[in-house]
Amino acid sequence: MALRLSWSPMAKYDLHDIAAFIGEDNPSAAESFINKIFHSTERLTDFPESGRIVPEFNDPIIREIILKPFRIVFRVNNNKNLVEIIRVWHSARGIPKI
Repeated sequence: MALRLSWSPMAKYDLHDIAAFIGEDNPSAAESFINKIFHSTERLTDFPESGRIVPEFNDPIIREIILKPFRIVFRVNNNKNLVEIIRVWHSARGIPKI
């Protein structure tokens, strides 16, 4: 059974921030990159453990997808049939606060 996918308020804010930053120089590149982020998370509903465990947290329910230079951090909650995107973080910014 496929899990539901949701985005935390902080992850939505991260997307807005990313789009605004990239869009300052190239609005079409910003739109394209945000679409890539959405596309890369779609598979998580069927394959929630396809992302790697975030090394800094070493918790099997907190995973990430790398879409250079960003880390898409998500939490898997099998009890609620849910994958929640919790942060979209630039890798140069260090450890994502969740």
